[in-house]
Amino acid sequence: MKDDTPGRPTAHALLADGTTVGIRPAGPADHDRIRALYDAMSPETLRLRFFTAGRGSAEAAADLTCGPPRPGHLALLAETGGDVVGLAEYDTGGAPDADTAEVSLAVADHLHHRGIGTLLVEHLVSAARAAGITTFAADALSENHEVLRLFAGLGLRTARHFDGPEVRCVIALDQSDTYLTAVEERGRTADVLSLEALLRPRTVAVIGAGRRPGSAGRAILHQLRSGGCTGRLFAVHPTARSLLGVPCHPSVDALPVTPDLAVLAVPADAIPAAAEECGKSGVRAVLVVTGGLDAVQGRELLDTCRSHGMRLVGPNCLGLANTDPDQRLFATFAPRPPSAGTAGVAVQSGGVGIALLDGLSRLGIGVSTFASLGDKYDVSGNDMLQWWESDGRTDLALLYLESFGSPRAFSRTARRVTRRMPVLTVDAGRTEAGRRAAASHTAAAATRTMTRAALFTQAGITATRSCGELLETAALMHSQPLPAGPRVAVVTNAGGAGVLTADACAEAGLQLPGLTTDLAADLPAHAVTGNPVDVTAAVTEDQLTTCVDRLLRHRAVDAVVVALVPTALAAATGDDLVRALTRSGRHPKPVVAVRLEQALPVELLPAADGTTVPSYAEPQAAARALAHAARRAAWLARPLGTVPALDGVETGRARVVADTFLDRHPDGGWLHPREVAALLGCYGILQAPWAWAETEEDAVLAAERLRGFDGRVVMKGHWPGLVHKSAEHAVHLDLRGDSQVRAAFRDLETRFAGLLDGVLIQPLADRGTELFAGVVQDEVFGPLVLFGLGGTASDVLADHAARLAPLTDHDVHDLITAPRCAPLLLGADGARPADLAGLEQLLLRLSRMAADLPQLAEADFNPVLATPESVTVLDARVRLVPRAPQDPYLRRLR
Repeated sequence: MKDDTPGRPTAHALLADGTTVGIRPAGPADHDRIRALYDAMSPETLRLRFFTAGRGSAEAAADLTCGPPRPGHLALLAETGGDVVGLAEYDTGGAPDADTAEVSLAVADHLHHRGIGTLLVEHLVSAARAAGITTFAADALSENHEVLRLFAGLGLRTARHFDGPEVRCVIALDQSDTYLTAVEERGRTADVLSLEALLRPRTVAVIGAGRRPGSAGRAILHQLRSGGCTGRLFAVHPTARSLLGVPCHPSVDALPVTPDLAVLAVPADAIPAAAEECGKSGVRAVLVVTGGLDAVQGRELLDTCRSHGMRLVGPNCLGLANTDPDQRLFATFAPRPPSAGTAGVAVQSGGVGIALLDGLSRLGIGVSTFASLGDKYDVSGNDMLQWWESDGRTDLALLYLESFGSPRAFSRTARRVTRRMPVLTVDAGRTEAGRRAAASHTAAAATRTMTRAALFTQAGITATRSCGELLETAALMHSQPLPAGPRVAVVTNAGGAGVLTADACAEAGLQLPGLTTDLAADLPAHAVTGNPVDVTAAVTEDQLTTCVDRLLRHRAVDAVVVALVPTALAAATGDDLVRALTRSGRHPKPVVAVRLEQALPVELLPAADGTTVPSYAEPQAAARALAHAARRAAWLARPLGTVPALDGVETGRARVVADTFLDRHPDGGWLHPREVAALLGCYGILQAPWAWAETEEDAVLAAERLRGFDGRVVMKGHWPGLVHKSAEHAVHLDLRGDSQVRAAFRDLETRFAGLLDGVLIQPLADRGTELFAGVVQDEVFGPLVLFGLGGTASDVLADHAARLAPLTDHDVHDLITAPRCAPLLLGADGARPADLAGLEQLLLRLSRMAADLPQLAEADFNPVLATPESVTVLDARVRLVPRAPQDPYLRRLR
C-alpha cells in the first residue's frame, strides 16, 4: 500500500523575511507534492530549470527524486502550510567514494527572493560535507541570473565555465570563515525580522487575563493598559466584554485585527490549544508566561509554533519589555516598568530578571529591551544578542543564561557583538564539577565550569560570579572609558582605606606601579606620594581634584581609584570630596570611588557635565569591576584570531580508522595502541617510538630494537579499558638488560592474569617537562581542548587551561601561557625554553582531530614530553563512541 503521509520536518529555519519554513528529506510519499510544485511553475521557470519548457522533464524528475533510494543521492524539501515550496538535490551518480556531486534546485514561483533556495543549499552543503563530498557542480543557462547569483552569494569558492548558452558552476564545499560569516549575516537578517512581532508588535492580545486580581495574565494586561503598549490592545475572554477597560472578544479569530503578539497566560493543559488557535488565525509570535508544562504539552506547543511559523518566548517566563517611546511594550508581571535606556537584558530566571531591572533602575541605567526567556523553547540569548546588535539603541548587554542550545553558534555571534558593546553575564552553575573515577585525565579535568569559562573567554564575554558583581561591572562600563591596561593609582584620605584598596587591586590582578610625578607640592603636609597616595584627612576639594587630574595624565597610570572616608577637617566634608571627583567631567581614563560608609553596594555619582562616576562600598567591588574592564580592553586590542592551515592532515583516512573501529565495537570504547597510532598519524602527531609484545620473548626482542643510547626501556601493561596505568601499577621504568625486561613482563603477567593482553615497550625518555594535552567532546559545547602540567601530578595539581575547538592561533597562545607551569616552558631562570612551535602544532592538530571526528569522545596525551628540541607524546589514549556529525553553524531553529 502506498504511503501518502509526508515525514515530519527534520529542521525549521527562518527565511529572509523572518517567516519560517520546514526542511526535511524527500521520500516516496512526496511524489505528488513535488509534481504539484513543478505543475505550478511557469513555462519560463521550467525552461530555466530543465532547459526545456515541456513538462515531461518535470514529471521524470519527480519520479527520479521519489524513486528507490540510491547511493550518493539526497533530496531536501522546503515546505510551509503542508505544501512543498522548494526542492534541492545532490547526486554523485552512485560512484563509490565520489567526492563531487551534481546539484539542482527548484523554488515555487510565488516565493522567489525569500531565501528558500539559499537555505536549502546551505542544508544540502552541510549534509554533503558529512558524507565526504567536497565539491558541488551544476549546469545552468547563462540567462538564469537568479540561480547564478545564488551560487555566487553563498560565500563558497565558485568557479564558472561558459560553454555557449550554458554555464558550468563548480562549488568548493570547504567550511571557511568567509562562508560561515555569510551564513551568519543571512541568519542575523532573518532572525531580527522574525523578532519584530515579539518586540515591536503593532497589536497585542492577552489570552488568560481573569476577572479577579492575582493572575499573571491580568497583571500583564494591567501593565499594558497603563501605558505599556503603544499599539492596539485586546483581551480574549469567553464571556467578558472588557477587562480593565480593554475590549474583550471570545476567541482570537473573533478579534477585529490579527495580533502580531499573543500573550498566553492560560493553564498549562490549555496552552497547546490556545497556541493552535493563534497559529490558525495568523498570529506571528507568542509569549507564554505559564509554567508547569509536561513533556507532551511542551512538544505540542513547540510543534504548533513551528508549523505556523510563530516565534515563541517562554514558557514559564516573566515576559517582555521594549522601552522605545514609539514602540513601547511592557508585557511582564514585574512590579515596575524599566526606565528607557541603552542596556539590553535577557534572563532565564524571572527572579533574576526582577533583581537586575531593579538594580539597573537604582543605578539610573535605563533598559532598551528586556526578555525573560524562561524554559527557552525557541527565542534564546543568541537571538537577543543579534537583536541588540541591530536595534540602534543598545550599547550594553546583560545576560543570565542557565543553558545553551548551540554554544558554538552563540560563541560566533558573541565574538562579533562584543566587538561593538560589552556583553556581561553571570556564570551560573559553577559548582557542577564531579569527576569520574574511570575517566581519562582529560575527562576528569573538563568540568562544566571550565567549559563555560572557555566559551566566555574566547567570545570576549565578561563573566561575573553574582548579580551584584554584574551590576558593579555594568556601572563602570556604562559610565567610564575602558582602561588601556591594568595599572592603577590608588588615592585615599585615610591610610587604612588605601591599604585595603591596594590589596583588593592586587588580588584582582591589577598592578600598582611606582609613581614618579611629584605630587607633594599640591597636597597637605605629611601627605605620602607613593602608590597608594595618602593625601591625608586635611585634603581640600581643590587639592584632591588637582591630585586626581595629575595622576590621570601620568603615563604609568591606566585608572585611578579614590578611596574616601568623610572627615570634619578643614572644608573637606564627605560631600566636598565627592564633588572633587565629579566636577572635572569625563577623562579618557576611568576614575572610580570607594566610600566605605556608602549604604548601597554601588552608586553612580552625577558629574557636572552630565556624566557619572561609579562609587563602591567595598574596595573589592571596585577592583573586580576595573579588572573586568581591563580584560575587555585587552581583548578588544587583540586582533581576531585565525585557525591556521595544517599540512599532512588526512581527514578521510582518519574517518576510516574511526568507522572501522566502531564497526567492530558498536558501543564504542578505547582504541588499541595500534589504532591510536594510526589515528594520530593521520594528523601528524609525533609519538615516541614503541613496540607491541604479547609474549616474554617478543618483549625482549622489542627492547633490544628500541633501547636508547644508554640501553634503558619502559614497559607498560595494556588491557581493554585500562585508563590510568600508573594508578594500577602497570608500568615498569628504567629496565636494563634482558633479565630485567623478562622479570617485568612476568610481574605484569602474574598480577594482571586474565586481563593483560600485551605490553608496550618504549625507550626511556630524555629529561624534559612532562605536560598533559587532551580533548573531550561535550554533548552541548562540542570539543574542549585542555593543556597543562602532566605526569602523575596532573590530577593532583590540576594545573590546566581549556579552550573550545577549533582553536585559533590566539587560543593556542592562551593555552600555553595560562597554566601555572608556563614559566617552565618559557625559559624561567635562564633555562632554555621548550619547543613552543612544537607545542602549538600539537594543540592545533589535536583540535583539528576533535573537530573532524564527532566520534572522538576523549583523547588523553599524558605525559607529553617537552624539551628545547622537540615535543613528543609518550602515552596516548583515545575513546570513540558512535555519534553522527552535527553542523553547529547550520541555520535552523532549535
